[in-house]
Amino acid sequence: MRLLKLYSNEEKKERALLIEVDTGEYDAQASLAELYELVISAGAEPFGGMTQKRPTPDKATCVGSGFIKEIAEFCNQQEIDLLVFDCELSPTQIRNIEDICKVRLVDRTMLILDIFASRAKSREGKLQVELAQLKYMLPRLTGRGVELSRLGGGIGTRGPGESKLETDKRHIRKRIEGLKEQLETVEKHRKQIDRRRKKDGVITVALVGYTNAGKSTLMNYLTNAGVLEKDMLFATLDPTARALKLPGGTTVMLIDTVGLVRRLPHNLVQAFHSTLEQAAGADIILNICDASSPEADVHLKVTKDLLEELGCKDTPIIPVLNKCDLLPKGQIIPFVGKSVRICAKTGAGVDKLLYAIERNLPNQMERLNLLLPFSKSSIAAQIRRDGRIENEEYTERGLKLTAQIPLIMDDLIKDYIVE
Repeated sequence: MRLLKLYSNEEKKERALLIEVDTGEYDAQASLAELYELVISAGAEPFGGMTQKRPTPDKATCVGSGFIKEIAEFCNQQEIDLLVFDCELSPTQIRNIEDICKVRLVDRTMLILDIFASRAKSREGKLQVELAQLKYMLPRLTGRGVELSRLGGGIGTRGPGESKLETDKRHIRKRIEGLKEQLETVEKHRKQIDRRRKKDGVITVALVGYTNAGKSTLMNYLTNAGVLEKDMLFATLDPTARALKLPGGTTVMLIDTVGLVRRLPHNLVQAFHSTLEQAAGADIILNICDASSPEADVHLKVTKDLLEELGCKDTPIIPVLNKCDLLPKGQIIPFVGKSVRICAKTGAGVDKLLYAIERNLPNQMERLNLLLPFSKSSIAAQIRRDGRIENEEYTERGLKLTAQIPLIMDDLIKDYIVE
């Protein structure tokens, strides 16, 4: 198994023609613009795009018979290396299109899987990507044994691949089961770390949102994490955690997560569910959005819907409108609610974001000195359970202690506070 590097600036990039089939189910132009960015992220050069409106995709070639001939002629004239369809194609459609156009083909799912394969760095990330690729490959083996066995360069060929031409479904199913077992082991270890954090009272704040919204830039600004910042989709794949000290003195754990896109392949959602669960288990979620994007409201909804699927309805979610510096001067951002406007690149508005995080901290603590009568030992027990005792001393007058105490206990301890 091996991953091939993205093309360097010195290497010739593949010329890609993008194909959009507009059935009215979603905003085709916005999706095509996103596909354009995905192709760039994968290391190819988008040459142009062609769109056809249809009530449903053609079962044989996805597009109409006349349109597929136009595509084939265009590919021949312009020396196109790669066709990229903005939908998921069946094995029959892939075979028929390649036979007619004589050009290599990838669909939207293959493209995203390829980008993930090139970006995964951690063991868990690599396992998740390979699992998603093999699940996608399994029903597509028939008639494509040779193509799926290649390890040549180019988009759609990176990732697990297969070194033997006689690869069969039995071998892939066995590999899938092995990957699942390895992932279970990795997930158990990560969950142990998460439980330890909870036990130690570590508060977690997750950065989630649409890909290329500026999550990594914000992470680096706040914590100097050194996460890759790049103006491309899925620049960051593996989650990163760093400590962040808030102005009030509380330290939280900031977690950067994988970005989201429209119509994220189902296999990837399943494969990365454990990673996304880190966001679901966070105490506070920052929904980062590129405010300068015309699709900003859609991006916020994509993230919000996924968080609801993961069961985050009761978790404080703070909408964060990033890249506000890119908006034309005087333009009013059409968002309402308790959103925070920032520019992660310059730090503008970050102080308000930190204040918003502090306002939403669970069991907010205050550091106090107390002198508890021995008859109030139940209060001391509650502080041990829900707070954190830094120092304690038994005196003739009672138990003297310094502790981090939840604000909800104010009424219980107000009579025992000492300077």
